Amino acid sequence: MFARENGTPLRPEYVLTPAGAAVAPACAALLDELRSLGIGDIGLNKWSMPVLAALAADRRFSELRSALPGVSPRALTLALKGLAEAGVVERTVLASYPPRTVYRLADRARSLTPALERIAAAA
Repeated sequence: MFARENGTPLRPEYVLTPAGAAVAPACAALLDELRSLGIGDIGLNKWSMPVLAALAADRRFSELRSALPGVSPRALTLALKGLAEAGVVERTVLASYPPRTVYRLADRARSLTPALERIAAAA
């Protein structure tokens, strides 16, 4: 650790809590999986992982909002749009009256599910 002459550190140091240490291996596995899919940037946005975790089953927009307390409609829309552009979420408009939109995990994103479940279980 580097310190100034008065003993204060030049940069903060971060230490994992016991809870953080318990979830760290699952987070490392998730990061590796995100990199292997080539979506590291979009995957680390604030709402991307909660949205992917909520999409364990097919859901409509309103169902996703209910499953994710605290998400604004705009934040959810941006997260879904970014994940769809990255190819990990599929958006299907059903031909019914009124039209319904359903979101689901793309097949290539199913590999993220085990790591997300381990994180949820450790948290």
